[in-house]
Amino acid sequence: GPITLLDEVGMDVAGKVGKVLEEAYGARMETPGTTDLFLNDKRLGRKTKKGFYLYESGKKKGGKQIDPAVYDLLGVKPSKKMDSLEIAERCTLPLINEAVRALDEGIIQCPRDGDIGAIFGIGFPPFRGGPFRFIDAMGAKEVVNKLKAFEDQHGARFTPADELVKRAKTNKKFYK
Repeated sequence: GPITLLDEVGMDVAGKVGKVLEEAYGARMETPGTTDLFLNDKRLGRKTKKGFYLYESGKKKGGKQIDPAVYDLLGVKPSKKMDSLEIAERCTLPLINEAVRALDEGIIQCPRDGDIGAIFGIGFPPFRGGPFRFIDAMGAKEVVNKLKAFEDQHGARFTPADELVKRAKTNKKFYK
């Protein structure tokens, strides 16, 4: 998941990429602002054997054991329980939304290119068929409703793409 990816690429790299994305795309790519906490604590990830996870001999200790010091660093307590579906949707729906923007802005030529790119490029679950097949299966209206609910709770990074809103109103699919 995203935490594993951060530990693999390193918080130093993630911090630089985050700033570039935020400058280019504004509020919808706003970073959480915690990168400096990790950098100041020299928590760069696997390369320093100190990140979100505990490491032994360069490998994650016990699979995916979170370093308890991270909670103190972030000032959070791991007591809140979240529904697994909500976690999955909060991670997946912004990605799907960005795929629609990429199509609308001509970055990709067709939904098929976006689906193939997402599956082979970023590991989107193949059984879901890619972001555009996922939207067609769930329904654009349902995707927009979920994005709007998350936008109300968590801000602009969940604002539905204009093209997605149009498709929700007309019930138009990406594939026939």
